[in-house]
Amino acid sequence: MDIIISLHSRLAYAVLALLVLATLNAFWGLVGKRSFGNKDLRLSLFGLIFSHIQLLLGLITYFVSPYFSAWEGGMGAVMKDSTLRLYLVEHPTTNILAIVLITMGWSLHKRATTDRKKFFRIAVFYGVGILLLLSRIPWQNWP
Repeated sequence: MDIIISLHSRLAYAVLALLVLATLNAFWGLVGKRSFGNKDLRLSLFGLIFSHIQLLLGLITYFVSPYFSAWEGGMGAVMKDSTLRLYLVEHPTTNILAIVLITMGWSLHKRATTDRKKFFRIAVFYGVGILLLLSRIPWQNWP
C-alpha cells in the first residue's frame, strides 16, 4: 500500500507539470494565433492520460488508506476532523471534479472547428482543472 501512496504522490508532480505545460501551450497558441498541430494535440493528450492514471491511483489509495476506516464513525465524525475531511471528502471530490473538467476540455476541443476554439477550450478547462487540483493538495504531507 505504501508503494501506491508513494506513486500517487510522486506522479502528481508529472501530472501538474504536464497540465501546466498543456495549459500554457494553449494560451500561447491562442495569443499567437497558431494552428493547432500535432505537438499541441500530444501535449494535451498526455496531460489527460496522466491525470486519469493519477485519478485511478488516487481511488485505489482512497479505499486502502487507513483514513478510510474513519467512515465507521459516521459522516459527523469525518466532517468535524479537518484532516479526515480533507482526505476523505474535499480532496477526492474536488480532484474528481477537476479531472471531469479536464476531460470535458479535451472532448470539447475535438469538436471545435477552428484552431482558436481548440486552444481556448484546452486553456480554459485545463486551467480551471489545475486550479481545483492545486486547491486541495494536502501540502503539509506532500513530499
